[in-house]
Amino acid sequence: MDRPYILHMFTPGKQMSPFDINMAADAGYQLVVPYADVGLDAIRNLTQDTIFSRGPKGVSRTGIFIGGRDALLAADMLARAQESMVKPFIVSLMADPSGAYTTAAAMVACVEGQLMQQHGCKLDGLRVVVLGGTGPVGRIAGVLAALAGAQVQLSSRNGIDAAEEAAQETAQRFGVTLHGVSGGDRAAIRTSVADADVILACAAAGVQVLNKDDLGVATALRVAADVNAVPPEGIAGVGVMDDGKPIEGAREGAVGIGALAIGNVKYQTQHRLLVQMCQGEKPSVLSFAEAFEKAREIVAEKHD
Repeated sequence: MDRPYILHMFTPGKQMSPFDINMAADAGYQLVVPYADVGLDAIRNLTQDTIFSRGPKGVSRTGIFIGGRDALLAADMLARAQESMVKPFIVSLMADPSGAYTTAAAMVACVEGQLMQQHGCKLDGLRVVVLGGTGPVGRIAGVLAALAGAQVQLSSRNGIDAAEEAAQETAQRFGVTLHGVSGGDRAAIRTSVADADVILACAAAGVQVLNKDDLGVATALRVAADVNAVPPEGIAGVGVMDDGKPIEGAREGAVGIGALAIGNVKYQTQHRLLVQMCQGEKPSVLSFAEAFEKAREIVAEKHD
């Protein structure tokens, strides 16, 4: 009898996301086992329990998924799991806390696609402001944009100190350059976006971070992307289905990307990565960099 495909899902939270469990099952895993309240210190023993019980052949049908809500902790847990494996007992690993890695990857890949389509350029050298930049999606979107050559500022509604702390913590962890900028009031937000080429709205659902008047001061804007699917829209004039649609009230040539357009790429990205884990001939270690590569492929397919 063939051994079943098993995915062990670790989260530091009180429950694993049903979304991720569904995605794992749809990718081909036959047994999907969630573990809650898993701290960093528990990863080594859990990983070794996972690998040594199945034998060299069984590990090819075994995977570990890291969830949670903390983008930095998830990266540390993924690294700890990788360090805990012993050849030939190597299984595939993936981290995607609250979907932050795949959502950020999809968001930045969609922005890249529209920059090329509409403006014939990439992110390299552009100024990117991430509103809601201290959350998991905002931090990773900032990291990916920085890795692509952009000058990135993470904005926080709690002011410059909170923004700068998150920027420096994230930059140090992932080896990029990030800066903080205040989003504490309307005047601060308008100052931050005045010369932004790209605006990424990663704030909480149902929170509008830019209104029409705010957009009017963004005189350099090329692309604005919003991951908020709950009314009102995070950026005024950017509908959830928009995918390169001109933004009413913004400068000529500025286009918007809405939450469902990003979400479609995010869904495909996560699905393909999970299928790669489940069916791949060799074990994979999948983080936001691999998610970004996959999202770029999906966006390129869409624009072909």
